[in-house]
Amino acid sequence: MSELRVVELSAATIVAVNNLSLKPGQEQFLAPVSYGIAATVINPLTSWQRVVLDGDHVVGFVSANFDDEAPEDYLQSVLLRINVDADTQGRGVGRYAVEALLEEARNRGVDHVNVIYEAGEGGPEAFFRRVGFEPVGETEYSEVIAEIRLTD
Repeated sequence: MSELRVVELSAATIVAVNNLSLKPGQEQFLAPVSYGIAATVINPLTSWQRVVLDGDHVVGFVSANFDDEAPEDYLQSVLLRINVDADTQGRGVGRYAVEALLEEARNRGVDHVNVIYEAGEGGPEAFFRRVGFEPVGETEYSEVIAEIRLTD
């Protein structure tokens, strides 16, 4: 991997983001990327969407929302989705994307970031735990709510 960088989602990167590949079985834990991208249109002031580039090659996508007025506390500062291209998984791209999100949260004065996911074999739980998320509850649909507390 060359030097990773994070840039805003744009017309120049959206097609590549939509074409990120998944490993077999991962699709059951992830809605199509276009659902996540639609959040920008719905909530452009609270949505934070970034593309991870390795050189000029799109290798990941991260989407979050920062909304003090969200109906549930766990949705006020939340990682909504993270995709890393199947061929690039396991090389630090996901961790890099989460670190960029945490930096954004700190810059916004947020003291924690949540993530919501479905538990299950082959699911994202192991990744989220490796990057520091700890389970703190469940949604009404039995999805796991996990958080990273931010301290300086």
